[in-house]
Amino acid sequence: MNFDNIIGQEETKARLTEMLGTGRIPHALMFCGPKGNGKLPLALAFAKMLVCKDSSDEAMLRDWAHPDLHFSLPVYKKKSTDHPVSDDYLPQWRELLSEKLYLDVEDWLLAIKAENQQIVHYVYESDALQQKLQLKASRGGRRVVVVWLPERMMVQAANKLLKLIEEPPTETYFLLVSEDPEKVLGTIQSRTQRLNIPPLSEEEIAQALAEEYNLTMEKAMVMAHVAQGSYTAALKRMDAESEEKMFFDLFVQLMRLSYMRRIKDMRAWSEQVSDLGREAQKRMLEYCQRLIRENFMYNFKRQELVYETEEEAAFSTNFARFVNEKNVIPIMEELSACQRDIEQNVNPKMVFFDFALKMIVLLIQ
Repeated sequence: MNFDNIIGQEETKARLTEMLGTGRIPHALMFCGPKGNGKLPLALAFAKMLVCKDSSDEAMLRDWAHPDLHFSLPVYKKKSTDHPVSDDYLPQWRELLSEKLYLDVEDWLLAIKAENQQIVHYVYESDALQQKLQLKASRGGRRVVVVWLPERMMVQAANKLLKLIEEPPTETYFLLVSEDPEKVLGTIQSRTQRLNIPPLSEEEIAQALAEEYNLTMEKAMVMAHVAQGSYTAALKRMDAESEEKMFFDLFVQLMRLSYMRRIKDMRAWSEQVSDLGREAQKRMLEYCQRLIRENFMYNFKRQELVYETEEEAAFSTNFARFVNEKNVIPIMEELSACQRDIEQNVNPKMVFFDFALKMIVLLIQ
């Protein structure tokens, strides 16, 4: 895999190529940007270029199993007494990378059978990484550590990673890949060179979809428009059984129940959502925020500013009028509060039933 396999992002590719050509490579780079824009594939391709010296290196990198390429990944505890580290899940990670390079947390959770878990970088991860880097490079060249989603690091783990970044072993490079860099430990941010990678253009996504999946450009452009710069989102919309279809149905159900004030059914709805698992609940809340925003924009009659599927747009023709200047901010604030509570392990039945009750009032404002 090299830069030719990555959609768009020509400016970032040129910058990384220049670093390699001049030999002026920062010991710590943080690839930042929204979901699905190609920052992980860019980091992987750059890691490959850093460690690959000959055909034997090339062969090992086909399966992402090079001894001098290390991964730090968010994982979960199967038991409270476990000390999980990335190496425990490397087979699943390598298999996932062989299937797709444009992946997200949902894909990773499915790969490690942790759909109902919250994943983090535990302190054991940094301890294991320190031990690895005390040894000499197996191939006698550069070593690369790819840290995926450093914003999910526990504080103790982040502090230990900071020490490694501050005093890196010889010829060792850290490539951090973050979707929310402001949540990364501030001292780590200050010691990495940041690469801000923009969303992909609709044309770039559409072209890739048309070539990869033999779609007409018209259909590909519709999917690219809704994906909002994320090739990962575009791929997920290719799946008719995608998670977002379930989120859409749940959103529609709640709005109708709240409007009709069917309290008993709203309680049943909250119990149904509480069974999804916390990571799925957080993704559903993100989806609901997007749909509220799109319905608000729908009222301005500017279709180029609305990013909805046909099914979502059909629902908006009747629902959009209930999202207006008086209630759009309070609704978004309530959804953000729900997200915060779910992240802090508040009882999800209470969180979602409380939100459902508040929607009764908010919808009539």
